[in-house]
Amino acid sequence: MENFQAVKYLESLLGKTLRIHTTDARLFVGTFKCTDNDRNIILSTTHEYRYPAITEHEPANLTREDDYTATGVVKADMTSRYIGLVVVPGHYITKIELDEYSEKKNGNSQAQQA
Repeated sequence: MENFQAVKYLESLLGKTLRIHTTDARLFVGTFKCTDNDRNIILSTTHEYRYPAITEHEPANLTREDDYTATGVVKADMTSRYIGLVVVPGHYITKIELDEYSEKKNGNSQAQQA
């Protein structure tokens, strides 16, 4: 991808909801505001999610039927907190996802208002 194409793609992500995974197993979900050459990312209206401690999802602790999906995958409730504006350092980022679900949801609510 050439430089101008990369810039255009990043510009198309401005204002969209991103899910950023970090090396310490946290997940940040917020609105993409900007980035820099060091891959640092600034998100606004951000929520931070943490996976439960290992002991919280051992099989002995998952006795309710609704803790398992049809495929046998264990569902775990993540703890979260609102942190607002945040800079996620680029060297801690392991994965970035575009949260298309919230984009569709926002698009549907805007279409209903029109």
